[in-house]
Amino acid sequence: MLRKTLSLTALLCLICGSVLANAPSLPREARVPGGVAFVEIPGDKAPARVMFGDYQVAVIRQDNRWVAVVGIPLATKPGPQTLVVYSGTDRKEATFNVTDKQYRTQKLTIKNQRQVDPNPDDLKRIQQEQQRSDAALSKFTPGADVPGLSLLSPVPGVRSDSYGSRRIFNGQPRNPHSGMDIAAATGTPIVAPAAGKVVEAGDFFFNGNTLYIDHGYGLVTMYCHLSSIAVKVGDEVKAGQLIGKVGATGRVTGAHLHWGVALNRAMVDPGLFLEPQTP
Repeated sequence: MLRKTLSLTALLCLICGSVLANAPSLPREARVPGGVAFVEIPGDKAPARVMFGDYQVAVIRQDNRWVAVVGIPLATKPGPQTLVVYSGTDRKEATFNVTDKQYRTQKLTIKNQRQVDPNPDDLKRIQQEQQRSDAALSKFTPGADVPGLSLLSPVPGVRSDSYGSRRIFNGQPRNPHSGMDIAAATGTPIVAPAAGKVVEAGDFFFNGNTLYIDHGYGLVTMYCHLSSIAVKVGDEVKAGQLIGKVGATGRVTGAHLHWGVALNRAMVDPGLFLEPQTP
């Protein structure tokens, strides 16, 4: 079984071929839709590239094995899954299995009906914002100074189990919830959970004041409904640095932080990247 924290003397090699002296700590494994899988990659040499669907996957070196750290999209159907491994001119496959997980249903009442049934102008804006969001969440940025794959909590507060829940707004079903809601009062400071670069920020129709941080190698975090943003696109941030404050902007029922974590573009359960919250 993979250990949560790798030895500091281990070498981390990610799929671009870059090798780091300090290996990262890892999220908890959960081979379910919205979870994370650790998949052994065949061969002794570092793979040039590993793909899960259309997106590149991070690979680490552990115990003389190459292991892919795979984000599993919430829409993944239970059953066998395939990674495509490229090494030189060779193309191989590595498989793993995803088991089912049932998420709960949430019924919410939104006062602003436009945020349930947007008008045509709203829909144009939403489409443009979805393109910006997708571009940010799809980043795979190699580098020599990549943080670990476990994260600090961005804000103190009670973490809900809303990730993956099927949401019904004013009686109308919508897409499952792809992040974690953390209860906190308006103005509560939000900090970066790891070092990274701000790659997108702005006022979004549904998400309100939102920002995205690229932590490298397919790990991107997003922060929604902020009352204020303390950084700008292009800023390099350190773990624990103030990046904004909790608010109630966008489609909300009250003040909180919606925190999303993308790994190889899959919006996965942020709770897997955090130390369990004590009662």
